[in-house]
Amino acid sequence: MLLNDFKNENFPNLELGPPLFYSWDIGIRFELGTDWRKEYVYPNNPYIQGCYKRVIALFEELHSPLDDILIMIDVNDFEKGKNIRSKLKNFPPYVEKPLLYKLNHQKMPYIFSEDDEDGAYKTHRFTLKCKTSDFKYIPLLKAICNQDMGIKPSMFHRVYFININKKTIFHVYDDRGCDLLATSPETIKDVYHKYNDWILDYDRHEIDKVFNNGFPYSTIECFK
Repeated sequence: MLLNDFKNENFPNLELGPPLFYSWDIGIRFELGTDWRKEYVYPNNPYIQGCYKRVIALFEELHSPLDDILIMIDVNDFEKGKNIRSKLKNFPPYVEKPLLYKLNHQKMPYIFSEDDEDGAYKTHRFTLKCKTSDFKYIPLLKAICNQDMGIKPSMFHRVYFININKKTIFHVYDDRGCDLLATSPETIKDVYHKYNDWILDYDRHEIDKVFNNGFPYSTIECFK
């Protein structure tokens, strides 16, 4: 499978799951939502508009129209395999129907969860290879940001944008922020500088070490 081949070659031993940023040495965690207020429960409020602006800017900085990308959606199967085909509706709003024939489906191992009555569920991984220009990324990014805001449309499943050409992985976890991973600091150094003010302050110290020293944090620690 193309996804596994790409991951094994460029991101060996990386588990694609949250929190993605803490699973790889070279990455940036950006803050999307700022200045939230409890009255912001309506569509197109100032808070969510700010989230949209940041996530679209970051995505377009990272993905050129002709880049080859993999869109990966992980769907947790709490229904034990029932009606899993209905989950395919997560793609049609954002891609043309002919592309859906290229959709790859993979069943992932069981994951234990306290929220599940039987203590386990299975993840169905849907992957689509296409060009950036082949899908409507703006409404998809907005739907991901909407998931915890009570705003429709919403995307509650985990979505990863994997750039085959640039060897990056971009994951928007919700309106709070997003993670960007790369195989080399040089690949995303321009993004680090251009959008430095958007970096999550909680992780800024570790991120700065990667780009100011040219080595992943774990590598730097070895020299101390």
